[in-house]
Amino acid sequence: MVGEKMRIGGAAAALVLAAVLLGGCVSQPSDGKRETLRIEGSTTVFPIAQKAAEAYMNKNRNADIQVSATGSGAGITAVGQGRAGIGMSSRDIKSSEMTTYPDLRPVTVAKDGIALIVHKSNPVSALNLSQIRGIYNGTIKNWNQVGGADASIVVIGRDAASGTREFFWEHVMAKENFTEGMLEKNSNAAIKESVISTPGAIGYVGLGYVDSSVKALKISTSAGDVEASVANVLNGTYPISRSLYFITKGEPKGLAKKFIDFLLSAQGQKIVQDEGFVPIK
Repeated sequence: MVGEKMRIGGAAAALVLAAVLLGGCVSQPSDGKRETLRIEGSTTVFPIAQKAAEAYMNKNRNADIQVSATGSGAGITAVGQGRAGIGMSSRDIKSSEMTTYPDLRPVTVAKDGIALIVHKSNPVSALNLSQIRGIYNGTIKNWNQVGGADASIVVIGRDAASGTREFFWEHVMAKENFTEGMLEKNSNAAIKESVISTPGAIGYVGLGYVDSSVKALKISTSAGDVEASVANVLNGTYPISRSLYFITKGEPKGLAKKFIDFLLSAQGQKIVQDEGFVPIK
């Protein structure tokens, strides 16, 4: 019996010691109150926010951060209407949105390049912006018109709620209409999956979604063909790049401010880089 008590006592001491050690790297609630933050918006920004939220909550036990990928437009509306504490966006706020929600405040948290991706078997390696525009407005319909095989081009893009689509429409399409035959997907991941399974497909995704399962095309410029890479976004040579935002209603405060400050810290920007995006610091 005495031995059993000693074993129990030893186990309890170990738990206390573990708690003390853990307490050295985890912030405890100072007043016992749990803080909740809801984040909605861009599917491009989603992996950054999700990883950052996991890291933040591991260090702050009183924080409950819920992140949902709903598209930039939906995220801006959610924060404007007060249904979310932070909206994620991969495009600038529209003037119409600022008119409806004049208190919106954007904070740049990362930069990104938009990569044109095709099936790994596609022999085409580079396109210029005019050719990309021609494919997406329906003028160019066959890969043999841009140096590829005799095969129809399957055009894949994002749905109307997407900030990536908005940016692509303004900066690549020069505000020309997309071809009516474009297949619309509701996320970067959905576009990537369609390209993986469709040999004639072309799609556009955030740089963080590029991996060995697809082929990212180089962009032909007057200075040569430029690879879609973090280095080329940083040095300004990749022509299709943009800022990624966290948006709050009014100046950020409470848990929203603490989480934004965390993402802008060295640890937060390391997460940005690890997810395949471009840190701003």
